[in-house]
Amino acid sequence: MTLTGHHFIAGREAAPHGHLFHAFNPTTGAQLEPAFGDATHAEADEAMQAADGAYDALRLATPETRATLLDTIAEEITALGDALLERAHAECALPMARLTGERGRAIGQLKLFAALIREGSWANACVDHALPDRQPLPKPDVRRVMLPIGPVVVFGASNFPFAIGVIGTDSVCALAAGCPVVVKGHPAHPGTCEMLARAVLSALHKVGLPAGCFSLVHGKCNDIGTTLTKHPLTQAVAFTGSLRGGRALMDVAAARPHPIPVYAEMGSVNPVFVLPGALKERASKIAEGYVGSVTMGVGQFCTNPAVVLGLKGEDLNQFISNAAALAGKVAPQTMLHRGICEAYDAGTAVWQTVKGLKLVGESETPSSETASQAACRIFTTTIDVLEANQELRREVFGPCSIITQCATLEDMLRYANSLDGQLTATLQGTEQDLRDFAPLIRVLERKVGRIIFNGFPTGIEVCPSMHHGGPYPAASHSFFTSIGTGSIYRFVRPVSYQGFPEEALPELLKDANPRGAMRIVDGVLTR
Repeated sequence: MTLTGHHFIAGREAAPHGHLFHAFNPTTGAQLEPAFGDATHAEADEAMQAADGAYDALRLATPETRATLLDTIAEEITALGDALLERAHAECALPMARLTGERGRAIGQLKLFAALIREGSWANACVDHALPDRQPLPKPDVRRVMLPIGPVVVFGASNFPFAIGVIGTDSVCALAAGCPVVVKGHPAHPGTCEMLARAVLSALHKVGLPAGCFSLVHGKCNDIGTTLTKHPLTQAVAFTGSLRGGRALMDVAAARPHPIPVYAEMGSVNPVFVLPGALKERASKIAEGYVGSVTMGVGQFCTNPAVVLGLKGEDLNQFISNAAALAGKVAPQTMLHRGICEAYDAGTAVWQTVKGLKLVGESETPSSETASQAACRIFTTTIDVLEANQELRREVFGPCSIITQCATLEDMLRYANSLDGQLTATLQGTEQDLRDFAPLIRVLERKVGRIIFNGFPTGIEVCPSMHHGGPYPAASHSFFTSIGTGSIYRFVRPVSYQGFPEEALPELLKDANPRGAMRIVDGVLTR
């Protein structure tokens, strides 16, 4: 496939103009062709107008048609073959094995949502039949189902070019629900975005749905994202990235004459509590898993365990020693782009100015010839230093973490109570630890979206029970997940029909229930 640098607006290719930019190979620093350009306000408007024009065709298409679209997108992505992996590798420096696995995850997500909408129970249909003879007043016939909200703007993430990008969960569940999508591609991997956009448009053509159901616009500056968020036809925004970027979009959306939701997943420090029984039984094994989690993907996961807490003592000292030694054996690795690497080095440099924070383990110094390489850095401190320095509570995106020594359970509880919202918290412990530290679990239930026992937060299973979100600032709304089938609820809303004749009702609300979906009928969950 020959890349063009074009925007794809409802099937129309628009050549780049105005401010141009290139992707760069993070490993070599080489500029990659072709040039891409910032979309104009007129192009953003054209994309949104086309999405709104395609809305009825997509939302009124049968679930089978939308499911076939998702299956066909999966086939088109597969057909791109190694060329897709090679371009993503050149733009992101992610290993080919990682990219192969992530492509599989993206294809699996497409098939998962196709199966979800074919079955139909996700729409939470409810039927309450009329009781005309009820006293003192008759009961009307009322039925409710979830319906798509309209055009959705998706901001692709830098760290998952497939699974949280052009055809990531945000786009997939929006299309599954019946919402047209306008994607603002990530400027660090625009060539990968173009290849995936072509796959989506080819699938739309094959299924016979309007090209306006999907558009891709590029942009390196913030202006195009702001324009799309402000556009009066945009009904929701999905974003994965920094707190600064997510909050900026939230503020723009809230200031509109008609505010809209921004579903932003913005990262966290993901604390790990290493409890005494677990430390005594398997300190070395926990250290191995911990360093592996910190360095997975060069620490470029929103679930990176940036803070560890344990009770002072010889067992924790052994854990620190083991983790430090393991960190020293980790080779420096190339980050997604130079800007992320510079921010990582600057963030850990600030940490090293904090009195009472000690660097105990570090990878060998990266080569000066590979400016985008990051060293793993493990620090240790005491709970009073951690609590006294706000800069230690902020996420530094990359392979670094702080092991914190606590004197008592009360120290852990106080820290947990002081946490902002988090995506995850982890407990390494025994069953007795869970009983002894039960108050800690109760606190974490109020603070995080996912609690892990005897595992690590990196690596997210894409399944119905997954919740990837949490209280602000981990996410903009703690009710919603950005991973798993529950993510579809961001792009639908409930609509009730009262007194409608059977033939005028949506399929899922008809008495015959032709698809056999689970529904609540007169208060009873049934098929």
